[in-house]
Amino acid sequence: MIRTWIWMAYQPVIKPEGKWYAWLMVVMIMYGSSTLMAQSNSEGNRFFQAGAAKTNITPPLGEPIVGNWNSPLADYIHDELFARCLVLDDGETRLGFVLVDNVGVKQEVFDAAKNMIHETTGLPPTHIMMASTHTHSSISAGGKGEKRRGWTLGEPLDTYQSFMASRIADGMQVAMKNLEPARIGWGSGTVPQHVFNRRWKMKPGTPMPNPLGGDDLAVMNPGVANPDLMEPAGPTDPEVFYLSVQAIDGRPLALLANYSLHYVGGVPEGHISADYFGVFADQIQEHLQADRQHPPFVAMMSNGTSGDVNNINFRGPSVRHPPYGKMKVVADDVVREILKSYHDLYYHDWVELNAKQENLILKVRKPGPELSKFGQEVLERPESETGRHRLERTYAERILQMESWPEEINVIIQAFKIGELGIGGIPFETFAETGLEIKGKSPFSKTFTISFANGSFGYLPTPEQHRLGGYETWLSTNRVEKEASEKIVAQLLNLLSSMD
Repeated sequence: MIRTWIWMAYQPVIKPEGKWYAWLMVVMIMYGSSTLMAQSNSEGNRFFQAGAAKTNITPPLGEPIVGNWNSPLADYIHDELFARCLVLDDGETRLGFVLVDNVGVKQEVFDAAKNMIHETTGLPPTHIMMASTHTHSSISAGGKGEKRRGWTLGEPLDTYQSFMASRIADGMQVAMKNLEPARIGWGSGTVPQHVFNRRWKMKPGTPMPNPLGGDDLAVMNPGVANPDLMEPAGPTDPEVFYLSVQAIDGRPLALLANYSLHYVGGVPEGHISADYFGVFADQIQEHLQADRQHPPFVAMMSNGTSGDVNNINFRGPSVRHPPYGKMKVVADDVVREILKSYHDLYYHDWVELNAKQENLILKVRKPGPELSKFGQEVLERPESETGRHRLERTYAERILQMESWPEEINVIIQAFKIGELGIGGIPFETFAETGLEIKGKSPFSKTFTISFANGSFGYLPTPEQHRLGGYETWLSTNRVEKEASEKIVAQLLNLLSSMD
């Protein structure tokens, strides 16, 4: 703009005063320009940059795939897994996002990656939000065997955990080298046809035993068209939110989306896959014709608040899909909804960035004397003996494992500010109603929450959902105090308010 003003002043000026008038204009504009430049410098460097990259974190074959009740050995790679990275820079503050194709990454793995990034780039760990997508088709990044559910803080990382941490650090370093002048915008749509609350209240008299020796009032995945269905136990959040970053010449650099839907599945046994999160990234890149550019365009889908949400319509009818078919349908519908507004998006040349983070101490749920006794009795039975619930032996082992956990844990609650957009990070599998509460009470005009952020500590039911019981509330599936969701919401809202 300053160069334009000076160029205008040099143009021929037809005035009775003659040439001296034009030179006077030059002097006045240059004086005004220097004043504006001084003001701009006093306000900081108001420029905006962005850079993105992705690194391959596909595990080796022959390791157990986690995420389902059985753990088959990986024997086929259907699609590669990635750590997808995005860096934003407003001239004073940098923020980093990392989304990892894994069911759930432990905090110590993310902490190791953040420390590597800080050492190589100087980016503070508090300004980096890392999260798992929650694909159920990869090997564990939480530790091998029973360590995945155990307390392992302070223990050395295993081979895959170390590999993942170093690859994340590499990706962030490349993303920073890809920083270039950019602009940013965001939008949202709704894709309600693929989100269903999977927890159901059943008709009175319906037996609902749990593996802990009691009975529940709600059940997960009750079966399609079950005649005993009464009503869903909670809401869904159909919003798909997306953050789009472009170079100043209009090239798409990155797109970060958020949708509150669990993994979709439909993956053959033994296959490694990023699930619909990976399909979405491929499809949005194809639709934007951004697959032959450098630096490469990076798309990523974050898991919203979907701890009690999947894409099964339990009212029916049952619909069959071929392997990988359903996740393609979901990804295609989400991409189509984004594209409705993408090309009309308003882009900001500059937005203020900020990050806040607090550690929150939560009490750990431990089995009481009666539950511990029940667990011991279950384990002493002959394996052929079946109790009231088919998972009694599995949960007997898990609840006794909780005795080795500390009395309290320290979890990271994180908030990012991107202009008028607020983003929360919670290290749990968060319920939809919690995400909706955060959106409704946030001081920002738009807000979304990323689950599995900076760690993975299990499910986070609300106190009301704890009263209903069900899989997500069972001890060891849920590991922290029953009021934890309320404390986390309060903490996150305080962080968002402090940046508003």
